[in-house]
Amino acid sequence: MVALLLAYATVMGQSGIRLRKNDRKKDIILVTDSGTITLRLSDSTPLHHDHFLSLVKQGYYDSILFHRVINSFMIQGGDPDSKRAKPGEKLGNGGPSYTIPAEFRTTLFHRKGVLAAARQGDLANPQKASSGSQFYIVQGKKFTPAGLDSVETYRLKGRKIPAEQRVVYQTLGGSPHLDQQYTIFGEVVMGLEVVDKIAGTLTDPEN
Repeated sequence: MVALLLAYATVMGQSGIRLRKNDRKKDIILVTDSGTITLRLSDSTPLHHDHFLSLVKQGYYDSILFHRVINSFMIQGGDPDSKRAKPGEKLGNGGPSYTIPAEFRTTLFHRKGVLAAARQGDLANPQKASSGSQFYIVQGKKFTPAGLDSVETYRLKGRKIPAEQRVVYQTLGGSPHLDQQYTIFGEVVMGLEVVDKIAGTLTDPEN
């Protein structure tokens, strides 16, 4: 666990569980004690899109914590155990017993502000299936051309980052080593400064 009791999130959705066509066109408001983040889900990852919306409508995310926070990388939430967690309690293993099949898209990459699904590691999860509830928002950092070259060589095992994505990683920033490893299913459309504020919060040492 990296962080505890940093920012509790209430995702405001409509009452009820059944999704309607209009639900899929609405942004999600994530209210934290550090400010408000507006999320827009991607139509190109429908399994994750609809599942996240259904959890929002159930109130599943009400009063959760961002239980894992790493500055210049990401903020992670979605563990239901965090709603009643005590200071110092280890979090990150809570959530539904099922997973969601990966939906990797080459057009979606880990630039700053994207919303993506957390998951278990490759040894336990070679299909890279997503957690049933846990998600993260990328803060990341800006890269130099040489830094991106290094990521391609040592983290992406030679896979090249497209030229237009390299520009974004150099100007806006992100976490390119996660590309095609974790499913991206949305983005922050308002409130990147809140992501920065949460990411910069003092945290407990990681266990």
